[in-house]
Amino acid sequence: MVKSRHILHDFDAALDSLRADVLMMASLTDRNLQNAMTSLFDRDPQLCAITISDEQEINSLEKTVDQNGIDLLLRYQPVASDLRQVVSAMKLSSNLERIGDQAVKIARRSRNLSMEPELDEAGALGPMFMEATGLFRDSVRAYADGDVALARSLKVRDSEIDQMNLDIADNLTISMAKQPDRIRDYLNLLFIARHLERVGDHAKNIGEEAVYATAAEDIRHAGSSF
Repeated sequence: MVKSRHILHDFDAALDSLRADVLMMASLTDRNLQNAMTSLFDRDPQLCAITISDEQEINSLEKTVDQNGIDLLLRYQPVASDLRQVVSAMKLSSNLERIGDQAVKIARRSRNLSMEPELDEAGALGPMFMEATGLFRDSVRAYADGDVALARSLKVRDSEIDQMNLDIADNLTISMAKQPDRIRDYLNLLFIARHLERVGDHAKNIGEEAVYATAAEDIRHAGSSF
């Protein structure tokens, strides 16, 4: 019995460490997304460079989470809730890495825009950015707290971000027709909106994993609502 208690204690400590790495990765990803969008609104090429450089730390943490998750599965062969916690942590790290990728893409397009005269339409992405950021932060909080109700609420909010992306695309298309000499710049804004829409998608995925880890329910293809 003493040996079993030791094994359980070791597993719990390793799982806590795995979750801590995931939450650290989420914090770094959040910071990178903030820097990417600030670089757009403030027209700051230095923040663009910082965002691109800091992605390496996020990628490194993803590798750490994957390796430690695999080690946990092989060493302890967890079942039921413990197995779900390990698998969900690994899936979260993948979604976080992809949000980090979106931040880098936003930074690169923002850097291009900073080299051209400012477009008033860039400000229209502010509300969409706030919605995407809120969704992302709530998805991480749902995972950290095991808040199934919060996690279930994310899909509807992601649909709202999808609609915002469509509305912005329509408005930018009109602007392109009025200023055809700025088409390249408007396309950069359009793609930034698309990157924010993808952030919402990955945040929704994180919410789905939070439900799976806590309630043992797979809601990835549950229809229009959870």
